[in-house]
Amino acid sequence: MAAPLFMLLEVMMDLQQPTLMSDIVDIGVAAGDTAYIFSTGGKMMICALAGVVGGLGCAACSSVAAVGMAGKLRQGVFEKIQTFSFVELDKFKTASLITRLTNDVTQVQQIVMMALRLAVRSPLIFLGSIVMALRLSPKLSLVLAISLPVLLGGAGILVKWALPIFLTMQKKLDRINGIMRENLLGVKVIKSFVSQKQEEKRFEAANQDLKNWSLKAMNNLVILLPLVNLVMNLSVVAVLWAGGAMAIGGSLEIGKIMAFINYLTQILSSVMILVMISMNLTRAKVSADRLAEVLDTRASITEENYDIVFEDVSFRYHEGGQWALKEISLTFKQGETIGIIGPTGSGKSTLVSLIPRLYDATRGKVMIGGLDVRQMPLAYLRGKIGMVLQESILFSGDIRENLGFGKDDVTEEEMLAACADAEATVLLEEKGEGLNARVEQRGRNFSGGQKQRLSIARTLVRDPRILILDDSTSAVDMITESRIRKALDRRKGRCTTIIIAQRVAAVMGADKILVLAEGEVQAFGAHEEVLKTSPIYRRIAAAQLGEEEAAG
Repeated sequence: MAAPLFMLLEVMMDLQQPTLMSDIVDIGVAAGDTAYIFSTGGKMMICALAGVVGGLGCAACSSVAAVGMAGKLRQGVFEKIQTFSFVELDKFKTASLITRLTNDVTQVQQIVMMALRLAVRSPLIFLGSIVMALRLSPKLSLVLAISLPVLLGGAGILVKWALPIFLTMQKKLDRINGIMRENLLGVKVIKSFVSQKQEEKRFEAANQDLKNWSLKAMNNLVILLPLVNLVMNLSVVAVLWAGGAMAIGGSLEIGKIMAFINYLTQILSSVMILVMISMNLTRAKVSADRLAEVLDTRASITEENYDIVFEDVSFRYHEGGQWALKEISLTFKQGETIGIIGPTGSGKSTLVSLIPRLYDATRGKVMIGGLDVRQMPLAYLRGKIGMVLQESILFSGDIRENLGFGKDDVTEEEMLAACADAEATVLLEEKGEGLNARVEQRGRNFSGGQKQRLSIARTLVRDPRILILDDSTSAVDMITESRIRKALDRRKGRCTTIIIAQRVAAVMGADKILVLAEGEVQAFGAHEEVLKTSPIYRRIAAAQLGEEEAAG
């Protein structure tokens, strides 16, 4: 807001100068009044100094505003790109994204700075000068009625012609960046195949293409400047001709003619500046549209959709081997707790290993949020998944280092909360040193159940959107296991939990239970439904819980 106010001050001072100069000529010089000349000259000096203050203030404020805006815009685009999957990255291409982050942001920054300075100044000068010119001589102002439409019409045609040219220029710049990136990344291959000449020719062709389109754009300025000068000079000639006749007739003073020419020059110059701004605005609009395209693009996988879909998935560990999974089609809804149970070797661990791409499906596809996991950046995918294996591995050091493994910015409060959910708080108390308790290599100084609880806590610290527990409470007593399940239930809605277990008690409270046998789905549904439809599940439940409790 400060920049336009400073510019308003500068414009008001600039508009006073021609009138004061006219008074010096028509009153001071005509009457030989030296005192009036000096006093009016002093007023012009004060106006000039005030205009300088306004100009400097506007320049400083507009620079701060434009640079700050560009920084936030660049950061926003960069953060948006970080959420993109391979689908979006393939759509925009790396070279184009680099251009948008650099050249396009710079174009927008320049037009904002220009808008806060010239785009405020020029309309004010334009309107103010017209008012002042009308006050000096309404008859001479008829010159403006002819010159302004000619100038504005020609400029409008040029601006309309420039828009598609600037759009093409940005695409050609994308091409240049793409070739440069390929050459930098593949420089060893290029040198190995002695392909420097071919690459030089490829770059030269792209560079020449960009140059040709840039020349087309610059031709706008080549045409515009002579047009403005022609109109301005013809207008001055017309004012001198008509004004001279009026001065001879005694109806208009010489000073007012001089002032009118000054205002006329300011009017036509402000029109030229406005057209120049329009030309730059045309280019900036192309850049702004390209940035908006990135910012408005919705990532294929978002926090609102983490449904896991297995679509005709089959898997075997090596070509010609037996199928570990056979034509599995399932959907795990976001926020659900899924229990997986079945005989040893039925494919339970293999199935969940396909989600974080520890293996890729041999046939079919695994999707999260409608996107094939093979199209997602691996680091992004695994960053959203927490997996606790049956064999709990701890690293030598202390508990704090183990809990912070995989998350650099974890806080002590997050660690303690994760320990509470994993029923590991008692371990901190037993060791007496809390989070600083020593952990020997592979956690030899902890029992199997303790290691499992610390492993669960380590995964919960990351607050994953998909939590996979692969028989990770097998060494924990049933009471502790029940408490862990209740703690995990509190994460429902924001976390999809998949529990692989041998004990029916560990999965019977899940939203859905998947029964696998020999790599095939035997049943999938709630406990009561699976109990009726799956002989395998019914047999396991009866053996572990008894017939009556299993049925109840």
